Amino acid sequence: MMQGAKTWRQLKKFEKRESKNMEANTDERVYDLIFICRPATPEEEVNKIVATLEHSTGEHGGKIEKTERWGTRRLAYRVAKHREGFFVYMVVKSTQGDLIKELERRLKVSDPVIKYQTIRLDEELKRQQKLGKHRERRASRRPRKQAPGAPAPSAPPPQQQVPAATAE
Repeated sequence: MMQGAKTWRQLKKFEKRESKNMEANTDERVYDLIFICRPATPEEEVNKIVATLEHSTGEHGGKIEKTERWGTRRLAYRVAKHREGFFVYMVVKSTQGDLIKELERRLKVSDPVIKYQTIRLDEELKRQQKLGKHRERRASRRPRKQAPGAPAPSAPPPQQQVPAATAE
């Protein structure tokens, strides 16, 4: 009897955890995707890569919010024997993690691309919002301490009474 009860509790915890994961999968996630092409790559070929990524994103139910071509820039260190590269920045929104795997696979097999990086932004945004709420709660619980020697801001400065002049 006791073993069955323990298993039942574990099953309930597992179901709760799975339902949370299912809710998280339906949330839209935001990603930054930056890739670097060889500096001698023609503009048409970069446009072709961007179009391929846009098409693949559409097939997987994602959406590209923004695409910026930053142009040729100097690299911090040599990458594939190049000191410069053509940078492209994209913001991708998706509910499926498979989309990012597919985009990275396409970038990996593309010859002009020498480096790429994908960063998930929504986790960072959630963390910043959570920290902001935590700071607000802490600030509302206790009053701020005043600097030593500074007058309290809530008390108005005392005003001096001027005695009325007597006419004699």
